[in-house]
Amino acid sequence: MKKYSSKLDAKPNEISDADLDYLQKHEMSRRDFMMDSLAMGGLAAMFGLSAAMPAWGSIQPPEDEVVRIGYLPITDATVLLVAHAKGFFAEEGLKSEKPTLIRGWSPLVEGFAAGKFNLVHFLKPIPIWMRYNNGFPVKIMSWAHLNGSGVVVGKHVKAEGFADLGGKQVAVPYWYSMHNIVLQMALRHVGLKPVIKAQGEPVAADEVNLQIMPPPDMPPSLAAKKIDAFIVAEPFNAAGELLAGGKMLRFTGDIWRNHPCCVVCMNEDQVNAKPEWTQKVMNAIVKAQIYAQQNKKEVAHLLSKDGERYLPMKANVVERAMTLYDEETYAVPDAIQHPEWNSGRIDFQPWPFPSATKLIVNELKNTLVSGDATFLNELDADFVADDLVDYRFVKAAMEKHKGWEDAPGFNAENPFEREEVVAI
Repeated sequence: MKKYSSKLDAKPNEISDADLDYLQKHEMSRRDFMMDSLAMGGLAAMFGLSAAMPAWGSIQPPEDEVVRIGYLPITDATVLLVAHAKGFFAEEGLKSEKPTLIRGWSPLVEGFAAGKFNLVHFLKPIPIWMRYNNGFPVKIMSWAHLNGSGVVVGKHVKAEGFADLGGKQVAVPYWYSMHNIVLQMALRHVGLKPVIKAQGEPVAADEVNLQIMPPPDMPPSLAAKKIDAFIVAEPFNAAGELLAGGKMLRFTGDIWRNHPCCVVCMNEDQVNAKPEWTQKVMNAIVKAQIYAQQNKKEVAHLLSKDGERYLPMKANVVERAMTLYDEETYAVPDAIQHPEWNSGRIDFQPWPFPSATKLIVNELKNTLVSGDATFLNELDADFVADDLVDYRFVKAAMEKHKGWEDAPGFNAENPFEREEVVAI
């Protein structure tokens, strides 16, 4: 072990033509999801600006105090959507527009940078890339959730562990993601080498070829044997199981205990200019964290296609993605090796532990990504943990709303610090 400072129907089905058509055509497209051009430092250039912090001052968001949410249709967005749906923003005296479903990380980043959205969720490494490679004044305000991802292998793959992925094709949602970091940690642990090769290039027995793929394409690609495995956020793991007959190889929350995945982000300029508004927003977010943790089944239906339609998946898929986490169902392969951690498939807890930010910064330096990642070499993890994250508003909100202590891993004697545990 490496250290750092209600059961549903689990029977998989063959993927039908209707399911395949649905997955390929719903909200996210391959073109919109790809971020390679942005990962190479093109965010400022996209707006005709130089990649320097002062340049962003010329982009002016709306002057009003309406909450404008942009989100991807994944469970990572849960607390933003619950805060809107349950009226928690309204309870704080805030007006909030209906959250805008965005087709991929690239347009979500663009919309946030342009001021179209003032409250978003990002994969945690994305703000690192935005702030230190592009000079954009993004701030992490809280975590969006814990865990909530996994590695799914195709039924055509005889895999009981990461060592069996040698010579295989594995899809990841984005280079700057917790998914890519954790996957590569696991592959290196068993002596495999992550590589990025073009389709058709030979892959050695000790290599694992990684490719960026939008989550909606992952289940049908797995069913068609175009890839051998994928790692992604829910509910696409559940979709991979139910619609493509895939097998859960390992839950990421069983590798890195109660890890962050997506984080809640705002523009630092707006945070500093409107502290009272910011506090009200974070009060609603923390209340949504508590509600989501205590009412997962209800929230799953609320978010689903059968509820308020924030997500395009049916309720049974979203419910599985949020609640199905037991040793019996996931015994072969052994996807839950640390039941003593008492984690859920996805959990909700707002506090952005500095130790986790430090781990991500340090591990990114050892993670293979496409594009120019030289900016990572100069990053100091302690500096980033202090500079990138604003702890003031979420802490005040946690003092106002109690119940977040119910999340797994809470230490009443030391609630705002923890030791990161990685056990591959």
